[in-house]
Amino acid sequence: MKKDKSEMEDDLRTEYDLKSLRVRRLGSGRKSFGGITVRLEPDVAEIFASADAVNEALRFLIRVIRDNQAVASTAEANPSLKQIDPDRDKPKNNFS
Repeated sequence: MKKDKSEMEDDLRTEYDLKSLRVRRLGSGRKSFGGITVRLEPDVAEIFASADAVNEALRFLIRVIRDNQAVASTAEANPSLKQIDPDRDKPKNNFS
């Protein structure tokens, strides 16, 4: 049997403001605290022992990419740094 509103009494003190409370979610909709969660495929996950190992590998890859981009942009800006063909000055044989 349902109670009437008049029969229901609120035992909470007036200083408790429940309107400001946030509901905790479970699962994928749950709020993370300062981090981004990335799901690795099983074959990739078995290579790494921890999240730190994944981050270390990704940071290394980022450094390699940035270094290669820096070298490529330097070579484009200064054509004299481009790789020279080692066979450039060798005499060519024109035997048929």
